[in-house]
Amino acid sequence: MAFPHRLDAPELPDFSMLKRLARDQLIYLLEQLPGKKDLFIEADLMSPLDRIANVSILKQHEVDKLYKVENKPALSANEQLCFLVRPRIKNMRYIANLVNADKLAGRIRKYKVILSPQKFYACEMVLEEEGVYGDVSCDEWAFSLLPLDVDLLSMELPEFFRDYFLEGDQRWINTVAQALHLLSTLYGPFPNCYGIGRCAKMSYDLWRKLEEEEDSETKGRRPEIGHIFLLDRDVDFVTALCSQVVYEGLVDDTFRIKCGSVDFGPEVTSSDKSLKVLLNAEDKVFSEIRNEHFSNVFGFLSQKARNLQAQYDRRRGMDIKQMKNFVSQELKGLKQEHRLLSLHIGACESIMKKKTKQDFQELIKTEHALLEGFNIRESTSYIEEHIDRQVSPIESLRLMCLLSITENGLIPKDYRSLKTQYLQSYGPEHLLTFSNLRRAGLLTEQAPGDTLTAVENKVSKLVTDKAAGKITDAFSSLAKRSNFRAISKKLNLIPRVDGEYDLKVPRDMAYVFSGAYVPLSCRIIEQVLDRRSWQGLDEVVRLLNCSEFAFTDMAKEDKASSESLRLILVVFLGGCTFSEISALRFLGREKGYRFIFLTTAVTNSARLMEAMSEVKS
Repeated sequence: MAFPHRLDAPELPDFSMLKRLARDQLIYLLEQLPGKKDLFIEADLMSPLDRIANVSILKQHEVDKLYKVENKPALSANEQLCFLVRPRIKNMRYIANLVNADKLAGRIRKYKVILSPQKFYACEMVLEEEGVYGDVSCDEWAFSLLPLDVDLLSMELPEFFRDYFLEGDQRWINTVAQALHLLSTLYGPFPNCYGIGRCAKMSYDLWRKLEEEEDSETKGRRPEIGHIFLLDRDVDFVTALCSQVVYEGLVDDTFRIKCGSVDFGPEVTSSDKSLKVLLNAEDKVFSEIRNEHFSNVFGFLSQKARNLQAQYDRRRGMDIKQMKNFVSQELKGLKQEHRLLSLHIGACESIMKKKTKQDFQELIKTEHALLEGFNIRESTSYIEEHIDRQVSPIESLRLMCLLSITENGLIPKDYRSLKTQYLQSYGPEHLLTFSNLRRAGLLTEQAPGDTLTAVENKVSKLVTDKAAGKITDAFSSLAKRSNFRAISKKLNLIPRVDGEYDLKVPRDMAYVFSGAYVPLSCRIIEQVLDRRSWQGLDEVVRLLNCSEFAFTDMAKEDKASSESLRLILVVFLGGCTFSEISALRFLGREKGYRFIFLTTAVTNSARLMEAMSEVKS
């Protein structure tokens, strides 16, 4: 069951310091409003806040009542109001309306606005326009790194994906640069830095500027992390669009893991109550199955149940002294393990029920056919049937996007037919969503010239000088090209398998997609780390349309220990899936690396589609 360990994995840095820093900064901001106060919190800050400072900590610092920021008048009777919100225009309007309502009623109160993770000029402008800028004090809670697990940090900015990759809004790049700067301040400089993608390049440049301004701080520090890799989500949409089959990914797809914890409903807990469960390395049962292919999980859990029973049964032949030791030392741990075990068994059963209902095998078969480029007509018919049966608007969109990206855009006839069927089946209000998907390069139509791919290839082979670059640039500017087939061949993303692929003892990262496909993002990281640069990957970089945005920065490694050079921080800009995390954990075990993940948010195919959708479910 366990993966083979090639080298002892290097120790991970202690990220609990990040929580302490965030908590201390928040307390400092709350203390600036001395005395009793009511705190209004925006909904999507509640879960991150709960991981940093729970209600009892807030109460210690004179927070009286907690309210959710919603579109209704505040009922607070307190003389001091504090708002903890994201820097959004609608939040500023909400606060301004509240202050103006108080003014009309002749009420005098103190107001403090804490914006997280940063303060934007536009927010203050709104307060000024509404005439309340002088009544409100504005502060920034620069909290942008939440440790969800020993090797996973999240910025909890799900809006990053839509803002940057659809709207072209660059405001969060500063937040990313600040987060990287904080990490290098706490854990020493990063000797080797690699990146691919436009957003990665901008974040890197801004981060470097910050480092230069405060150069003395990290000078002379020993690096704790040897490599950092920055990667844009749009470099690899395919992986994020595939159904997940590792346990943690399936739990996320089925129940939605939010901020590192999941709500298991009555169907899992076998009671009438729901239960919020924290999913991380401290859950001994979960940590052993999280990266496993789902087909192995049931066997593992039933074996674990038998072992537990055997440990309970040991009590039978014990004398009083042994019994006393057993109760005081082991019983509590066994009970805890038993509780977690029954929860994960319940979760597996629930996943099985849902997946058989949706005919999961057929779906996976279609995805694999799309990835390999076989039976495209059959796959298209499967998608049409999916739409006609109205299985789910999000699922149908996802499959259409997967077809589009793997086929380098849909032929105009298919594009029009699928789009028409979709709008007839799910409603014309989805029309804007198609425009968004097209802009982001997720669902495109081949231009008439696009069928000349073969001609283009011949031309680039014939013209070997710089002009070849110009010709291919002209071709690629017709539309956002995905070139997935060519990249797949170059990087060997579809493994050649003789006989059955053994999912119990995986040979490569493809196990996270049942042996059918190695995640492109993870393969790129593997290749760059092997070469310690982008050298030899020029053709891949060109096909990814990232030639000016792939970079390597090798600093002096002399201060870095051999242990730290095996620690790699991978930064996903626009979200990262649990499948990618599992694949890189596997690669780390194979090659003696240890990966740490920093993502703008954890994502999956449904979240990706929802971010692009104009129809709120």
